[in-house]
Amino acid sequence: MAQQPTSSALRALALEFKSVQEEPVEGFRVKLINEDNLFEWEVAIFGPPNTLYEGGYFKNGDLCISILHPPIDDPQSGELPCERWNPTQNVRTILLSVISLLNEPNTFSPANVDASVMYRRWKESRGKDREYENIVRKQVTASRSEAEKDNVIVPTTIEEYCIRQKPRPQESEADMTDFYVDDYGDDLDEEEEEEFNDDDEDSGNEES
Repeated sequence: MAQQPTSSALRALALEFKSVQEEPVEGFRVKLINEDNLFEWEVAIFGPPNTLYEGGYFKNGDLCISILHPPIDDPQSGELPCERWNPTQNVRTILLSVISLLNEPNTFSPANVDASVMYRRWKESRGKDREYENIVRKQVTASRSEAEKDNVIVPTTIEEYCIRQKPRPQESEADMTDFYVDDYGDDLDEEEEEEFNDDDEDSGNEES
């Protein structure tokens, strides 16, 4: 019999989903596949501007990323246990790590060895070996039909790609004044308050 999800897991996922909805991660589109199931999310990645992936809209694929690996000591992997999964990771940090793979993939522990070899050749030749570049550009072009089907406009400039957070409401000037007056007065004992009042009365009244 399959283990039922705990209420704490459901609560944590609900908070995570609410967080990425209210403060989205740039470069991603996140939604639930089924509103009644918090354990299945649909995540689409926008290709970062000024990279080979610019204009791309990617929803499927395999990843090899350290923070999703169990935190065990595996000398063969080339990863330290501290680089693997730990309780401080969350959906936001994972999404940002995925975006970083598009900008600077780690070719020392690739999920696709052939792709890593092509990428190294492309980078070391400074773009003269175009096999990797051509494949990526074909994938970007093919992904546009998926974006059209989802009615998604893919950002292609830095201005469109970067999310501007809404400013948080600030307290009124009156509220801030009350805050300082009340708090300052409460911190003074009787002797200090009397000395403070005497100084205030004498201020500016002495003749020079």
